[in-house]
Amino acid sequence: CRAMAGAPARYLVFFQYFGTRYSGVTETRSDQALLGVQNYLEKAAQKLRPSAPIKFHISSRTDSGVHALANAAHLDIQRAPGKAAFSGQQLVQGLNYHLKPEPIRILSAQRVPSTFHARFCALSRTYIYRLLLGCAHFSQIPVFERDLCWAPAGGPLDIPAMREAAKFLLGTHDFSTFRSLSSETPFQCPVRTLLQLEIQPAPGFLSHHYGHRGLEFWEVKFKSRAFLYRQVRRMVGALVAVGQGKLAPREIQELLEVKDARALPPHAMAPASGLFLKCVEY
Repeated sequence: CRAMAGAPARYLVFFQYFGTRYSGVTETRSDQALLGVQNYLEKAAQKLRPSAPIKFHISSRTDSGVHALANAAHLDIQRAPGKAAFSGQQLVQGLNYHLKPEPIRILSAQRVPSTFHARFCALSRTYIYRLLLGCAHFSQIPVFERDLCWAPAGGPLDIPAMREAAKFLLGTHDFSTFRSLSSETPFQCPVRTLLQLEIQPAPGFLSHHYGHRGLEFWEVKFKSRAFLYRQVRRMVGALVAVGQGKLAPREIQELLEVKDARALPPHAMAPASGLFLKCVEY
């Protein structure tokens, strides 16, 4: 369709990335050693020759080392007078061409109304955290799984105890204990509603082709409209502590009731490598 002169076209795009290579999803200054995924998205978009600079407004701000199977963003594209607006497919192909060879891929693009906002219109976000059990040492992690899971030291985990603990986190709570402090903390309400928390066995990458050596993969799935800063990683860390016998399931409820970020035991936050943003729903 031909856009009216002067009216930019707004698009919703879904995209995925391998987070190890980046400082996070949000843009950083161009003199940084590691750039954000957004830097590369906007650099690729500028090569489509818009008549005004393009800014990606990203739905879910993931940290350095965190991956996305499907994050989302909206962007406005103003083209030169007389040029038709890009179709969704044209935008996907053009951005992916200019993103090579980065491990970032545009999955889809569609036109949306000018009132749409990728962050504030999201109905829910789902994260998956991948755990690898059975590794006595880091060197036992399969080479294809490095940077894509967390292998907690110290033997097997008590999965039934973790599932019992998870029930305390479901529903609406003040999650102050389970957020990391940041510059936004004073301005952000700590109340969130956890809609789903499941702990399930999962396959490893091509694991059916090699001897398992007693390795087990598990996925912890979280769904909420929105999460606090590092909330998922801190919840995973606490659940793993329960699985290791360092915390009792009931202590998860006590941690919630304390409402103090300093109450979480030291080193209780899970590393970024196992965390994947699975999807954003609208």
